[in-house]
Amino acid sequence: MIQTAVITGACGGIGTEISRALAIAGYRVVMACRDTQKAGALKERLVHETGNSLIDIVALDLSLLQSVRTCTQKIITTYGTIHLLMNNAGTISTGFRQTEEGIEETVCTNYIGHYLLTRRLAEYMPPGSRIVNMISCTYPLGRLDFPHFFTHGRKGRFFRLAVYSNTKLALLLFTHQLSKQLKEKGITVNAADPGIVSTNMIAMHQWVIDSLANIFFRPFIRTPRTGASGAIRMLLDPSYSQYTGYICTVNKIKKIPEKYINHTQQYQLWEETERLVQPFL
Repeated sequence: MIQTAVITGACGGIGTEISRALAIAGYRVVMACRDTQKAGALKERLVHETGNSLIDIVALDLSLLQSVRTCTQKIITTYGTIHLLMNNAGTISTGFRQTEEGIEETVCTNYIGHYLLTRRLAEYMPPGSRIVNMISCTYPLGRLDFPHFFTHGRKGRFFRLAVYSNTKLALLLFTHQLSKQLKEKGITVNAADPGIVSTNMIAMHQWVIDSLANIFFRPFIRTPRTGASGAIRMLLDPSYSQYTGYICTVNKIKKIPEKYINHTQQYQLWEETERLVQPFL
């Protein structure tokens, strides 16, 4: 039986590499993307490169919780059972913006949208399924100041890297909590840290700075293919099937540090997030 894999942000550099690996492995790949036109071009390329024609596209804007609900309903209705879920999409806003639900945009895209997506799809994942959340090496910088985390990304003045780091900390704490909840069902939940990767996300959107970075910085950091390698192992490697509640980097796998397993705010984070998404569950 052909198994189904869902990946968010499939159109990005890392997302493309993960989608390619899943297609080569023989999965039906569901590319959940905001830019469906870009996804269409990528789909044609991947079908040609991998020989796997079972690549589908579904519209998903993680900054809009109704879009997440609509997307998951379409996935559930179309495929019924999901075997792999790769929460890969991410953004780092250049300025303060709130969604129509009053949530800071980066927080909704990187964390709350994925929380809702996962909570809805996990019910349709059988034993042996795997969930992988893409975090970042910046998560140790994260802080959760409630209620500012949800509405403004952080307490005080908006700072894009700080808000981004806060979302990745939240996603790591979600990984830990969900791994405990789904362990008895035989579903593994892990995080992947790609390190610093040469993608459009690290652009500062300032011509001089970005031009210099392209010359002196990008050639020395990881390519999307290298950055994607940890997530791909977590999704596909048979020897990783028993790991749950771990972080996989490019070079190694490790248990989530005790500092975050015992994080004092993880239960409040879960409860507050659950309250926000409840109308869409």
